[in-house]
Amino acid sequence: MPSGLVALLDDVAAITKLAAASLDDVAAATGKAGSKAMGVIVDDAAVTPRYVAGFTAKRELPIIGKIALGSLRNKLLILLPAALLLSAFAPWLVTPLLMLGGAYLCYEGTEKVVEAIFGGHAAEAAPVEGDAATLEAQKVSGAIRTDLILSAEIMAIALAEVASSPIITQGIVLALVSVAITLGVYGVVALIVKMDDIGLFLARREGAVSRAVGRGLVIGMPILMRVLAIIGTAAMIWVGGGILVHGLETFGVSGPAHVSHAFSTAAAALPAIGGVASWTAGAAFAAVVGLVVGGAIVLGHSAVTRLRGGHA
Repeated sequence: MPSGLVALLDDVAAITKLAAASLDDVAAATGKAGSKAMGVIVDDAAVTPRYVAGFTAKRELPIIGKIALGSLRNKLLILLPAALLLSAFAPWLVTPLLMLGGAYLCYEGTEKVVEAIFGGHAAEAAPVEGDAATLEAQKVSGAIRTDLILSAEIMAIALAEVASSPIITQGIVLALVSVAITLGVYGVVALIVKMDDIGLFLARREGAVSRAVGRGLVIGMPILMRVLAIIGTAAMIWVGGGILVHGLETFGVSGPAHVSHAFSTAAAALPAIGGVASWTAGAAFAAVVGLVVGGAIVLGHSAVTRLRGGHA
């Protein structure tokens, strides 16, 4: 009997260790998948605050909450099942779809760069008429549709990181990434849109430090938004370019990956800053690839638009 109990305890210990290892693997895969999607995450955080522009302060957080809930539904009810079905029945499609998404990121990022340099060329959206509730519903609906595209990119990037894992692990990782990124992005967005109110509150307090911090927040928020927009654009370009470089290597076109590796290796030899320099060199090369691909798509899109206009 004691020997049987000892054997049972050994089995329980072994199962516990296996479960702990599995949890470690899931946590590592979740962190890696989330970090790979950082370009889309930053851009999402930079874009979303515009959806509450023009509404009263008391409606800002409820609107963000509705968008966050819609984003979570997009990821868990639409994109997660689609990703698992794709992984189970057509895994060969993961890399081409990821590269398509990478090209889209390059296009979006490069288009923002072109607009920043040469000025915006997009037509202004026609003003939407209706009562406040209707306007809010339309804004939320539009934000959720935009989020579906960004969330699809996030899920595709995450799926590519765990494509070789068991289907259950894939599902757990994708679900964790979905929840963590949604809470993180919209938590930051909520903080950003309320920062002016927090600054005004502090600026009206009696303490000199509180007033100084409050004024700093009020003055600094527009700067923060511009910085976020720049970082988001840059991240979209280098993440998109990196996806394309890796995808090409998967299909046997290894030249760009070898050049990137050569730059990273050379930069790694720099004393004291080798690690940072190596990452920067790799990201810079990916950004160049992203700008080239994105620029080609922007030019092609402009040519098609002009051609259609000429035939109208």
